[in-house]
Amino acid sequence: MKLNFKNTIKVLFLAIAVFAQAKCSSSSDTVDPPPVVPPVVVPPVVVTNDVDFWLTKGNQSVLLAKQTGTLGFGTTTNTYTNIEVNAAQKYQTVDGFGYTLTGGSADVINQLNASKKSALLQELFGTGENSIGISYLRISIGASDLNAAPFTYNDLTAGATDLTLAKFSLDKDRAGVIALLKEILAINPKILILATPWSAPLWMKDKDSFIGGRLQTQYYDVYAKYFVKYIQQMKAEGITIDAITPQNEPLHDGNNPSMYMSALEQTNFIKNNLGPAFKAAGITTKIIAYDHNCDNPNYPKAILADADAFPYVDGSAFHLYAGDISALSNVYNSYPTKNVYFTEQWTSSAGEFAGDLKWHVRNVIIGSMRNYSKNALEWNLANNGAFEPHTAGGCN
Repeated sequence: MKLNFKNTIKVLFLAIAVFAQAKCSSSSDTVDPPPVVPPVVVPPVVVTNDVDFWLTKGNQSVLLAKQTGTLGFGTTTNTYTNIEVNAAQKYQTVDGFGYTLTGGSADVINQLNASKKSALLQELFGTGENSIGISYLRISIGASDLNAAPFTYNDLTAGATDLTLAKFSLDKDRAGVIALLKEILAINPKILILATPWSAPLWMKDKDSFIGGRLQTQYYDVYAKYFVKYIQQMKAEGITIDAITPQNEPLHDGNNPSMYMSALEQTNFIKNNLGPAFKAAGITTKIIAYDHNCDNPNYPKAILADADAFPYVDGSAFHLYAGDISALSNVYNSYPTKNVYFTEQWTSSAGEFAGDLKWHVRNVIIGSMRNYSKNALEWNLANNGAFEPHTAGGCN
């Protein structure tokens, strides 16, 4: 309550004068009683619903159900955990949340009848009350291990090369991922797409196998042009690639498909080939480094430490099959002008719903956001009841 200082002094003097007069007067003297000050009435606080919210319980008794209760911000003490919202303190902007749309995902979804498929896509990608509004997708450049078989967009017979990429073709993905992406974009044209290769074409590798091997240095330039051609041809299909990573899990060479790429190799590829190729072609697609586990933050830091690679790199991407989610902050704090992303985390076929829900919310959703990530992506969007399709030796 704000007091008027002058009025307060006047009241004080008046009270003293009355008191003094009362002391000197006879018992027959009367004094007017002080005026009655009405109590201050504080109007009740009207709590409005500041946020619409949905509830999922670990025992699955409630699954993504919109709640009718009130969730409002206020100052009243209660027994719940405090959520302090400080509008003056700003962190990273967030690009979106989503999944990896693998070739296997596309196959499974495309097998649904038209009405079920339409309903599913609306539920996943729509923005209505009964939709979850996926806003970010990761896709593979060529096959991932969750395709029925490995392939790239420039597969040749043994011993052949194609330095001009004349035989480059998206055909193996047209009926699957590309067709489905067009339907998704019709629902949400603003969805962001990150693209990642699991392997370069075999003729570019030092090993004639989809599993492991390295990119030969004499093919660094043509492989950079492979990315350029991919982005340009996807654009011609009406699909904008917002970002790429040079290699999925570059330190894991046992998957099918896969390819090993050290931090030094990725640095050299970005600064000498990929970055300049994008610049020459006028491509603004972001280049995001690393795309592997949180146990090795020194990998992206080594790339960002290179003065020639630094200008071409938007940031670095992470998975959490090893390490701690705080690795994102580790890298961000070292290079605060570069972004960090969280791009993959699976749930096991033998997992337990309540435990998985708690772990993923804590680490992937909240954990990534509290460590400066611009997105949070789970792994495979869809598979069949047998956890298929996948390559021989791929994620099952």
